[in-house]
Amino acid sequence: MSGYSDIEASELFSMMASAPSLLLVDVRNDDEVARGIIAGAMHVPLAMLPVQYEQLTKVDNVVFYCHSGIRSAHAAAFAASKGCKNVYNLVGGVLAWGKAGLPFVQKNEGTKK
Repeated sequence: MSGYSDIEASELFSMMASAPSLLLVDVRNDDEVARGIIAGAMHVPLAMLPVQYEQLTKVDNVVFYCHSGIRSAHAAAFAASKGCKNVYNLVGGVLAWGKAGLPFVQKNEGTKK
């Protein structure tokens, strides 16, 4: 069992408007994030997740995403194994988000520090 759930782009968009405690985590590399990020997301490169995962345990819902959904699935499984609750992986990553016509912002406009 993976310990996380897959979420579609449209579901995530709805969740962003209604979930009281939601953390989006972009696990892509710096050069990928420079092209755009989902508004409100925190950038934690996948390699840094083992060092920074504790801050993820303080929220009710954590959604990981990457370019296509592969790296974020690994991140979601890792977070779930460390006790994070309500962990999600964005199926298809930013490719699916963009294909759904949903917006991106520049990192400094939409990123939580």
